[in-house]
Amino acid sequence: MAATNVDYKQAKTIYEFTVNDIKGEVVSLEKYKGHVCIIVNVASKCGYTDNHYTELNELYDKYSETKGLRILGFPCNQFGSQEPGGNDEICEFAKRKKVNFDMFDKVDVNGGNAHPLWKFLKHKQGGLLLDSIKWNFTKFIVDKNGIPVARYGPNTSPKDLEKDLEKYW
Repeated sequence: MAATNVDYKQAKTIYEFTVNDIKGEVVSLEKYKGHVCIIVNVASKCGYTDNHYTELNELYDKYSETKGLRILGFPCNQFGSQEPGGNDEICEFAKRKKVNFDMFDKVDVNGGNAHPLWKFLKHKQGGLLLDSIKWNFTKFIVDKNGIPVARYGPNTSPKDLEKDLEKYW
């Protein structure tokens, strides 16, 4: 994972972080300035996989050109070992699912090895009872200024984010 020397507790926006894309290239999240984003931890072997990938693709296709929506998918294997493959396998899976949104390197979202971006997201948008990510397909909406403004659990359908996304266009 790309080195990020950012203290997630001091960071103000996602733009302060760098990540590696699914091909291993370093990406500054400044590239998403001015865009509303959905950041989501994904897995290829989860019960939520088919519905979530379908609906995330639909949201992306509907709003990427007209409203500038960006979706950032971060594979994670921390929940039931449901993302066991390497990046090449994940790319093949995403290709089969016709994913058009941006995919990134597999990360940990919880624990001591959690990527600083995910520590930041949890710090800014805590969960019920605990701030930890509970399962695959936890979704964060980030506004055009790079600030996390909402958090949704796995049982929230991506299409259900539509009404909230409208607040941030």
